[in-house]
Amino acid sequence: MTSLDYKDDFPEGGLRAWSVVIGGFCGSFSVFALINSTGVLLEYLQANQLKDYTTSQIGWIFGLELFLTFFCGAPVGPIFDAYGPRVMIFIGSILLCASLLLLGLCTKYWHFFIVYSILNGLGGALLYTPCMAAISHFFLVRRGYATGVAMTAGSVGGIIFPLMLQRLFPLVGFAWATRIVGLILVILLALTNLLVRSRLPRKPVANILVLSPDLTVFKDLPFTFVTLGIFLMEWGLFIPLTYITTYAVSHGHSSSFSFKIVSILNAGSFFGRFSAGLVADMIGRLNTLILSLLCCVIACFALWLPAGSNTAMIIVFAIIFGVVSGSNLSLSPVCIGQLCKTENYGRYFASCWMLVAFGTLTSLPIAGGILSANDGQYWGVIIFAGLSYVAAMLFLIAARVLAAGWGLFTVF
Repeated sequence: MTSLDYKDDFPEGGLRAWSVVIGGFCGSFSVFALINSTGVLLEYLQANQLKDYTTSQIGWIFGLELFLTFFCGAPVGPIFDAYGPRVMIFIGSILLCASLLLLGLCTKYWHFFIVYSILNGLGGALLYTPCMAAISHFFLVRRGYATGVAMTAGSVGGIIFPLMLQRLFPLVGFAWATRIVGLILVILLALTNLLVRSRLPRKPVANILVLSPDLTVFKDLPFTFVTLGIFLMEWGLFIPLTYITTYAVSHGHSSSFSFKIVSILNAGSFFGRFSAGLVADMIGRLNTLILSLLCCVIACFALWLPAGSNTAMIIVFAIIFGVVSGSNLSLSPVCIGQLCKTENYGRYFASCWMLVAFGTLTSLPIAGGILSANDGQYWGVIIFAGLSYVAAMLFLIAARVLAAGWGLFTVF
């Protein structure tokens, strides 16, 4: 927290501020609801349109979408600082809706790359960064709580969409099921366009082409360690979200159960995201994230690894991992914001996620490759996810020590 932040009178609430949070909620829902339902799509495509492709090959489709969502936030952050959110959110809304409305026409591998990976990824990038950065313009002390509220949207969508698609796939088919999802996003994104706005003075530049992430920010060692920690956290995060469905099916459970287990995981994530924001504002954002990563390690090694075909253990893992991983995405933006001045937040955020995006790109294909190498056994995938969380936690602890010292009860 900087002296400049104290001089600025953040609203910390009120109609205008909370309307931005609502708009951010709608935008976050549109971007992350389907991302949090990736396991459902992977399981369906693996059994139907892309049944001739390996899990690792299909993983590249979802990995590229995640990569573009976060990597293309690199130029989006500085553009937000300079010009505000309006135009980017409008273009992103068009791309995201077009992706879902066209997805039902895809029949070949490259179709999914263009329609889902590229259109959805670019649309998500143009929406996610402005929605989160705009919230930081209205909240400082309560930033963790406000961001957590907005980020619960992805979990809400991750509860609704798997259950909805479970009914729609056999009832109306893949094409109309995805179109219905697209029409829902049209309504939500209309609200996002109406409600999300910026507040702080803009910093226009003479040439839009020179807007880029500021790599000099990585000279700040705590920020660099936080970035590396988030990178490794992303390696771990999307593996359970994506592979819990195929894990359940491979251990004798029905497709119906595998769809439900994704909803159960996201239900846990909803409570985790909401409560993490409240806890973070009391004991510190980075402290809360470190504790959540420790719990993720325990969940992976103590619950998922020995679960096998035990239905009760799979459900318990889904609930607990959902709760403790809920803070992974919701607290990342506010941890970054804690290390920079608010007016530079877009640039810091973009620089961080430019690197983190490579973690999202490679995580699912690597996990798919491990799965194939182990002849469909999941122990290697689970260990990979757990160790990713261990490494992420160590980098975040290092960042905390550098920035706030060794004090165990220091709020940071």
